[in-house]
This record gives sequence, C-alpha cells and structure tokens, in this order.
Amino acid sequence: MKPKVFITRKIPAEALEKIKEVCEVSIWNNEDVPVPRDVLEKEVVEVDALYSMLTDAVDEQLMEKAKNLKVVSNMAVGFNNIDLKVATKRGIKVTNTPGVLSETTADLTFTLMLATSRRLLEASDFLRQGEWKTWSPMLLTGQDVYGATLGIIGMGRIGEAVARRAKGFDMNILYHNRSRKPGTEEELGAQYTDMETLLKESDFICIMTPYTPETHGLIGEKELQLMKKTAILINTARGGIVNEDALYKALKNEDIYAAGLDVFENEPIPTDHQLLKLPNLVALPHIGSASIKTRTTMANLAVENMLQALNGKVPPNLVNTDVM
Repeated sequence: MKPKVFITRKIPAEALEKIKEVCEVSIWNNEDVPVPRDVLEKEVVEVDALYSMLTDAVDEQLMEKAKNLKVVSNMAVGFNNIDLKVATKRGIKVTNTPGVLSETTADLTFTLMLATSRRLLEASDFLRQGEWKTWSPMLLTGQDVYGATLGIIGMGRIGEAVARRAKGFDMNILYHNRSRKPGTEEELGAQYTDMETLLKESDFICIMTPYTPETHGLIGEKELQLMKKTAILINTARGGIVNEDALYKALKNEDIYAAGLDVFENEPIPTDHQLLKLPNLVALPHIGSASIKTRTTMANLAVENMLQALNGKVPPNLVNTDVM
C-alpha cells in the first residue's frame, strides 16, 4: 500500500510527479489562500506525510489528529510554524530546505537596497501619473549605494551572499552575529562589531538573522533612534524581528531615510496597514526566494526529505535530530 501524503499548496509539477510515483497524494491547489484549518485537520487524519509551508501551523492539536504521521516536510528554510517538541515526542521527523535559496534571497535583498536608496517605485509612479514635466537637478534624488557602509545583522549564508554583492559596490561591511566568523572577515573584509556601533555607523542595515524568541522585536524604537537619518533598513528575514509600529513612526518622522520589507509580522499585510501609506517604504509580498529555479530546487529537496523519512532513513535535512 502506498503511503498517503497531503500537500498544503500547489508545488512545481516536477516535484509533484516524483511524489505521485510512490505515494497516494492529496493536495490543496488554491494559490490564493492557505489551506483552511478545518480542511487541514481533516486531511491529516490518515496521512503518513505532510508536505507543508511556513503558512501552515503544525501544532500539537494537528499532530494529535494525525495518528499515522511520520514526517513533516517543510518547504522552507524556517520551521517556526512547527512544534518541534511535540513532533519529537511523537516520533515525527521534521525537515526543512536550507542552503538552496541563499543567492536568490541575496539578489532580492540587494534589489531592495537599490530600490529604496534610488526611490525607484516613487520615480515610476511619478512618471506613470503624468507628473514628470521637465528634468530638474534635485528631482527624486536619493542615496548612493556605491561606497556606502553596509551593516549586516546575522552573518549566515544569506548574509555572506549579500556581503559578496556589496564588495562589487565597494561597500564598507560591518556585521553583528552570535559569534565571529574569521573566515568571512578574511574573505570579504567584513568587520565584526557590536549592535550599537553597527546601527550608528551603517548607511544600510540588512536583517539576516533567524526569527527566534530572542530576536522578536530586535529592531524597535531604541534601535531605530540610533540609526542615521539617512539610513535605510532592509528586512528579508522575518517580519517579527522589526517592531512595525516603531518603524512606522521612524519613517513618518524621517528619523531614518527609508525601509525595504519583504516580510511582515502578519502576512499577508492588510492593504490598509499604516506602513503601506508611506512613500519611503518599498513593500513586497514575501518573494525573497521566488525564482523559478530556486523554488523548484526547494520543492525537490522537500520531496527528497519526505521520501527518505518514509523509507525509514535519516533525511538529509532533519531538523529534530533527537527523534532518531
């Protein structure tokens, strides 16, 4: 008998076919909304594997209903949507898809740096709305990226990838991390510093740190006040790391120059949210890894993790190693 799998969102056809070859598959194909909780609870009752997304809360209540569940294969680097303690206690393997989206997310991070500093969305709207009447020396002037100081909070794989791009722009690179990375310092000329110094001296501050209880609200009113008035904040990590009310005040009062966000504390962010009314904010719908190549690679890796677990093997990206 084939193992049963529920997939919580439409995935690339290549990955789906691999699963269908060996599993009985049920899938939520609506890309407009996450799978409703009642549907998810009904679907997991008899499944052996759950192929999940960050938008799916895999908590104790859900796992209690999934009596046959052997593996939760999360198509994401993060896994804070899954209760790891409960999964481990119940013998459920949890996997993720790390190491495949670093370059793509770094591309988008740098895109946000350029878009915010040079006011690209404002300029595009200015043109499209017929406001462009003549060339003027100070029209829509912004900030330089080349030669500026970049502060990276969290020097993991994506942080390092952003730093490599910054080298091409002859940027001065500061970083703050839980531990120093001498190899990165040597390769990229990055300088380790404390958080306060990074905030005070950086022209661009990129948040690359994982989202944990310790990093929740890491950037709040105090931290924003330490930044230069010409500083630009970029967040492509997780929304909860930045206090959005404090950021709104800082942008509205021009305490900092601009911000570029691909992530928000509550997603999707409501269209009437106060942040979206600000001209000095570039907001994107969590598309950090959204290239066709990267998303396909992520999907295939999630399939590999899931099938290895179903075969009783140690999957290549097992998060809760204690389960073994």
